[in-house]
Amino acid sequence: MKKCSVLFLLIVLIGSSQQKLFAQDYRFHSVFIYNFTKYIQWPEANNSGDFVIGVLGESPIIAELEKMASTKTAGSQKFIIKKIESVAEVNKMQILFIPNARSKFLEEVIGKVGTQPTLVITEKPGLGQKGSGINFILVDGKWKFELNRAATDKGGLKISGELARLAIEI
Repeated sequence: MKKCSVLFLLIVLIGSSQQKLFAQDYRFHSVFIYNFTKYIQWPEANNSGDFVIGVLGESPIIAELEKMASTKTAGSQKFIIKKIESVAEVNKMQILFIPNARSKFLEEVIGKVGTQPTLVITEKPGLGQKGSGINFILVDGKWKFELNRAATDKGGLKISGELARLAIEI
């Protein structure tokens, strides 16, 4: 009985430390997403009104993005964080984040976005090659990001040289 209690406690501790790691990961992701807004140029028509960041489905990144949005702006634009439940709701947003749990919708999202100036960001290995503009990946235990120039060019997004130097271009 004592072994079961110890094992249960160990599982709970590992689970809570994994949750903390994921929270830190999403804090990292949100900082990078904010910095992407500084080093990516959207077409002129997208430089007025609010700067909309959509998140497909439920994700801990929403809370991190909302914290960021409460104190930061994209130039003179106010950030709006919008949780969307389905691909049908993807419309007129500068950034769309697709959490790992919703990655199966990438192809459908890319079809819906078409040539709109929407930066699609994912977090699952292989999705950069499948068409997301930026894909977060773990390399030797550190978060990096892949940059798919064909995907960003399709939407008319201009990537700065500084950002491209930090990326793993695919």
